[in-house]
Amino acid sequence: MRSYLFIGGGKDGHRIPLADESDTIQLPAGAIEKETYVRETLSVGHASIYIYKHESLTPGQVLNLLIESYKARAVNRIGGRR
Repeated sequence: MRSYLFIGGGKDGHRIPLADESDTIQLPAGAIEKETYVRETLSVGHASIYIYKHESLTPGQVLNLLIESYKARAVNRIGGRR
């Protein structure tokens, strides 16, 4: 079972193990609600990974969330820029 990064929605930033690689997946978002995530490929050159993005996000929004998360971790680590 592989873990996949989830971007957006209530599972934003979580790595969740999945038994299969479905194109879409619905996860609980409360007592009776569910959120839909869509599998996408992130790639740079010949390297790529699969992620699951919330259905409401555009590709540009996904990249912005990833960049903002990276910047926040860089600032908040010990010795990070302030």
